[in-house]
Amino acid sequence: MTATGLQSPPAGAAPARHPARPAGLARLAWLHAVSRRVPVALGLLAAFGVLLWAALYWRWNIAGGQAARMFIPLTVEAGPAAVISVTSYGPFREPERAAGRWLPWLRLTMTVLLIAAAAGALAAGAAGGRLAGGSLALLRNLAGFTGIGLLTATALGGAFGWAGPMAYLLVTEVALQGHPTTPWVWAGRPAADRGAAICACLVLAAGLAAITLRGPREALRE
Repeated sequence: MTATGLQSPPAGAAPARHPARPAGLARLAWLHAVSRRVPVALGLLAAFGVLLWAALYWRWNIAGGQAARMFIPLTVEAGPAAVISVTSYGPFREPERAAGRWLPWLRLTMTVLLIAAAAGALAAGAAGGRLAGGSLALLRNLAGFTGIGLLTATALGGAFGWAGPMAYLLVTEVALQGHPTTPWVWAGRPAADRGAAICACLVLAAGLAAITLRGPREALRE
């Protein structure tokens, strides 16, 4: 008795059909987005845009110096960064990492799309309002906050990605009381400050590279 012919399909049997590649990738991207709670994140980003519009329209403010006046706008700008950072957390961890060769590209794509959605929501909320620094400062601050959040997710885990933007927000508020000149406190610099924009973009680039290539930390043993 031999095994000859056992591996050949029966006569007339149709070859196995695999899903079309574009359809398969689209399904994979959707499953990845759902596992990262991206639909919920998009709703929260839209809510932050509405919150910024309300703060500017009704001129919400806190009495005090520059730090107090900038507290509400900076908090609204840090919020979307925290949301984006938390979406890097997934429930499948090691199995997903071992089986998903598309995982780095999915991380990068989803993160960039969420950043674009956050920028659009905040820009729409600030349209026609009196936002200090205008749209350029808003985009710069969002980029820097998000980069810090992604680096925090890489170091501490996606579930704790929000801690980085919130910590930087507190540091910025303290630094603003002393009128900082360093470009690394970009949120306190004028919108036309090229050094502040470069620093924020460098932090965002580092965060995107880390979350794409390394992914969020999954366990303390890492």
